[in-house]
Amino acid sequence: MYRESLIGRITLIAGIVFIALSLRSPLAAVGPLANAIQQSTALSHGAVGMITTLPLLCFGFLSMLTPLFTRRWGIEGALGMSLGLITIGIAVRSLVPVAALFGGTLLLGVGIALGNVLLPSLVKRDFPHRKGWMTSLYSSLMGLGAAIAAGVSVPIAEDLGLGWRYALGIWAVIAVIGIIFWIPQLKHHTRPDRSVRIRKSLKTLGRSRLAWEISLFMGLQSFLFYVVLAWLPEILISQGMNPNEAGWMLSLSQAFGVLGTIILPVYAEKRPDQRGIVWGVCLMELVSIAGFLIPGTTFVPLWAVLIGFSLGCSFGLALLFMVMRTWDSETTTGLSGMSQSVGYLVAAAGPALFGALHDWFDSWSPPLILLLVVAALQLLFGLGAGQDKTISAGSGGEDSQ
Repeated sequence: MYRESLIGRITLIAGIVFIALSLRSPLAAVGPLANAIQQSTALSHGAVGMITTLPLLCFGFLSMLTPLFTRRWGIEGALGMSLGLITIGIAVRSLVPVAALFGGTLLLGVGIALGNVLLPSLVKRDFPHRKGWMTSLYSSLMGLGAAIAAGVSVPIAEDLGLGWRYALGIWAVIAVIGIIFWIPQLKHHTRPDRSVRIRKSLKTLGRSRLAWEISLFMGLQSFLFYVVLAWLPEILISQGMNPNEAGWMLSLSQAFGVLGTIILPVYAEKRPDQRGIVWGVCLMELVSIAGFLIPGTTFVPLWAVLIGFSLGCSFGLALLFMVMRTWDSETTTGLSGMSQSVGYLVAAAGPALFGALHDWFDSWSPPLILLLVVAALQLLFGLGAGQDKTISAGSGGEDSQ
């Protein structure tokens, strides 16, 4: 249900806004700065890919444990902890030692993992009649944060002469503002219904084919998203673009991703079956990935728009599946944790594997072909997740129409 007063509702939504902006901007800032980080630290492509992979490993291993945090500190307290860890992690990774780069990344990964899982639960609980709109709002803001970070990181580092460390560290400001807006929410300290047992819920979800299809759709979508986030500028630089232009192409793709996450959940919520939408979204992904295999930069803006829009649509769709395919907020938390845990463990292989394949073949073509295979598999699992079925924690793992 909504907070009681107008001010309460405004601060709740403002808090959600800044949490969402904080969940992708620290990650999107890395890709455009990858070349500068390599030159400064002498890290390999695979090692730089690990800067994006580490948070994904956190997402994968911690997502299933999020209900333990909510039982102790409540949804509000766990989200406050999320913002605190993101702030500290960003600050630490901006320090000089290379070890701090990875250690800080690990901390902010833990914080983002909590936010990833709990925002769908918060929307399910507090906005039951506006879940499509609220999913569009926060998922599009995640994309907006990524778009801004991707576009301005190189100018901050090079044009302003502040260096890549400052360009990574500035995103802590958004998380700090989020903490200020979130402080009033901490007094609510709402815990989930203790009658729902975590082990039983996860066991039930583990027997659900639908839950696994949603999880794998989420994972393969995230695999593609984080590879694009980490490596698109480097691919474009190898095709003749300068780093600033390449960073703005990533920003362009992220901006159209925002458009996709705004439009698609609201549209898809009105349809009980989303399989036709899955077909359209995944075909756009396949076409755009194939486009990056074409030499030259003439059509790069088109491919950037298509890959950004389609990945934004598929991300919004994955989040909406978590809300639409469950009966209550507790089950949504369980499904969100499962799908993001399984999904991000799949996605974690993406950036480092993509970079390692480039090091191995000295070409971007084999890694891009791998992305075509991943997009085809995403289509397969998306067709299952898009069916008009529902799973409840008390259903014994059986999916019902």
